[in-house]
Order: sequence, then structure tokens, then C-alpha cells
Amino acid sequence: MAQRIDELESRAALRDVVTDYCQGFDQHNWEQFISAWHEDAVWEIGPPFGTFEGHDGINTAVMDVLYPAWRETHHLSSNLRLTFQDADHAHGVSDVDCMGATPDDVVQMINATYTDDFERRGGVWRIVRRKVKMHYFNPVPNAQMSAPT
Repeated sequence: MAQRIDELESRAALRDVVTDYCQGFDQHNWEQFISAWHEDAVWEIGPPFGTFEGHDGINTAVMDVLYPAWRETHHLSSNLRLTFQDADHAHGVSDVDCMGATPDDVVQMINATYTDDFERRGGVWRIVRRKVKMHYFNPVPNAQMSAPT
């Protein structure tokens, strides 16, 4: 029974990790975003962005590469499937649709799959490796991202 409860609690914690990644990035909340990652994590974003290692590398990816490329982003993560290797190691696959606008107001639609390795260290679940497989990365002609009037 204790093992089942631990897995249920772990599933809830891992959903929060995935949410912290999306919300932290979209809201430019660095503390929330980086809390999703272990210090030695690897983020394989893939072309055209690259691979980044550790908190310093992830900081470079976000602050020097991604935030300058986007005026705003909105990540919609779904279909999170979790499997546990043991009590402290899990594998996750989820899909993401991200609508974003570049600084010059070109709206882009990105669709990708995240393949994650999670570890629980010191009682805390975080991402140790995230691989991004982009399916689409396209402009949306004549689209605007503006608040309702």
C-alpha cells in the first residue's frame, strides 16, 4: 500500500514539474522554471537551438537564445505518460503545442514531443534529461496574438 501511495504522490509531483517548466518559461519566472531541473540536467532542444547542460547551460538557452527570439509564448502540454523504473526514477513522454510571437510579431506554431527522464533526489522530483522532438515549427500567416477588446 505504501508503494502505491508513493507512486500516486510521485505522479502528482511529476505533473507539477511539467507544469512548472511550461508556466515558468511562459511567465518569465526563472525560479519556477529552473526548479523543474536538477543541477546536472541536460536539455536537448534540437535544431535550430541545440543542447544545453546544467543550470548554467539552461540559463544560457533561456536568457541568451530563447527569450530574445520570442516576445511571448504559451505552452499547452498534454498526454503525459509516466512509467517508473523504480521508486526514484521515472520516464515521461508528453506532447506540447506552443503558440509564440517573435519580437517582430510573427506568430509561430510549434508542436513537439518531450521525452523526459526524471529523478527524485532528496525527496524532490525534477527533470534530469529532456529531449525535444519538434514536429512543426511554422509561421501562422495573418495571425495576431492580442488581448480581446
